[in-house]
Amino acid sequence: MRRRPFDLRRSARRRWSSKGWAWLVVGGLGVLLFLIVLSREKQPRSVPSFPQKSYRSSLTEGHNITDEMLSAHSFTRQLVDQISLAKAFVVISKESNNLQFAAELSAQIRYSQVLLSRAATRGTPLTAEEVETAIHDMALLLYQAQQFHYDGATMMMKMKGQIQALEERMKSETEKSTQYGQIAAEEIPKSLYCLGVSLTMEWFKNSNLHRKLSEGKHTLEKLRDNSLYHYCIFSDNILAASVVVNSTAINSKHPDQIVFHLVTDEVNYPPMKAWFSMNSFRGATVEVQKFEDFSWLNASYVPVLKQLQNTDTQNFYFSGGGDGKTPIKFRNPKYLSMLNHLRFYIPEVFPALQKVVFLDDDVIVQKDLTELFTINLNGNVMGAVETCMETFHRFHKYLNYSHPLIRAHFDPDACGWAFGMNVIDLRVWRRKNVTGIYHHWQERNADHTLWKLGSLPPGLLAFYGLIETLDPKWHVLGLGYTNVDLSAIRNGAVLHYNGNMKPWLKIGMEKYKVLWDKYVDYSHPLLHRCFMH
Repeated sequence: MRRRPFDLRRSARRRWSSKGWAWLVVGGLGVLLFLIVLSREKQPRSVPSFPQKSYRSSLTEGHNITDEMLSAHSFTRQLVDQISLAKAFVVISKESNNLQFAAELSAQIRYSQVLLSRAATRGTPLTAEEVETAIHDMALLLYQAQQFHYDGATMMMKMKGQIQALEERMKSETEKSTQYGQIAAEEIPKSLYCLGVSLTMEWFKNSNLHRKLSEGKHTLEKLRDNSLYHYCIFSDNILAASVVVNSTAINSKHPDQIVFHLVTDEVNYPPMKAWFSMNSFRGATVEVQKFEDFSWLNASYVPVLKQLQNTDTQNFYFSGGGDGKTPIKFRNPKYLSMLNHLRFYIPEVFPALQKVVFLDDDVIVQKDLTELFTINLNGNVMGAVETCMETFHRFHKYLNYSHPLIRAHFDPDACGWAFGMNVIDLRVWRRKNVTGIYHHWQERNADHTLWKLGSLPPGLLAFYGLIETLDPKWHVLGLGYTNVDLSAIRNGAVLHYNGNMKPWLKIGMEKYKVLWDKYVDYSHPLLHRCFMH
């Protein structure tokens, strides 16, 4: 059979007809595009409220970054993954003292970050042409890192070592911070020192103050009158004690029926006497004593004083000795101060009184406290606000439950309570011999194995089973170390600045200082001279 000859004309006709269709499609698209542009030009243009798009809007109106990061084929995701791995290698190479390689990695990381930043700014995904070189160069560096044996296992070991080193450093810095904070809390501010010196000079040169004191001897009857409202404060801080007295008197409905019993030490006795003789607190009576005058307060009766004569105790708490594991806050000599432990001798200090309200010197009073004297303690010795929430501030947080004596006598989950504002029935105290119980446990803790130090742990033991729980509104704690709920502050009767950040110190929390400053009259000549200059 003969083949049909090749027909050039038929082939050419087919080729020209396909080209014609192509031109028709292109032309149609062009007309459609022209119509769209023309219709947009006829629409009114809105004036933007800002001259340019914000970064956020460009991201929102552009590509979806979340989708792009989740895509296995996303160039953005590849770059981010490479950067994360490269950052880890930078750390390891620096640890290995390979500084040149670390510098090369860091430079490549910066270049990749620039590409990501450009894409985010313009709102469009990265293209293959943009990232090809960056991904290739970074891949070479990461491969080179593997040749340095920066493999996964090695990296994990080195990172683990680095984390441990950082943890040790953090622990060291935390201990330093605690130590410096403790030192700051213990130091006497220049202003308070100035006030003490000025008042001492005033006491010895101003005979009028002594005359006022002798004229006030008729108040002796008030000091023993159990129909009045008696408060006791043990303090060596003149200004802090003044704030407690002033805030209580200002917020009392019957300040003339208030009697304050203030006990201090021999050094602060003259300035305390001077200050409370010079100032009137709405008719409230203020008695100032010094504990050195108490003849019964001696080493044969008081375990803490006996322990202070022990050389090991002196070295541990005053020379920084010991096992080195005891937190610095427990090695603060103030915990051995007699002013801190006088709270266990209130019946001896005030033998004529039947009921008192004990106040720390780092509190302010916002409400009338008269109602405290009528609260039924149900046969208990002391009314106190409990501090336990879940496992916090329960007995096991304060006491050594590995010791058989503690384990045998006290429930580890028993709820702790707070010193600082306590109503005390001294008649029941004497009957229950609480001071004797306190002595019992102090003597057994001579080696500091039952608890470290402070007045709260022995208080938990001495008053175990003898505490009546008060409504939390009576005593709000935490203003000297943490954030406190504003409603609790607003409704609280007594606000307690427990912690290192006392309101009279520079490290005090500013937002709570204003509450304390309300009861300080800085216009007083002595205060103005010491605090405003």
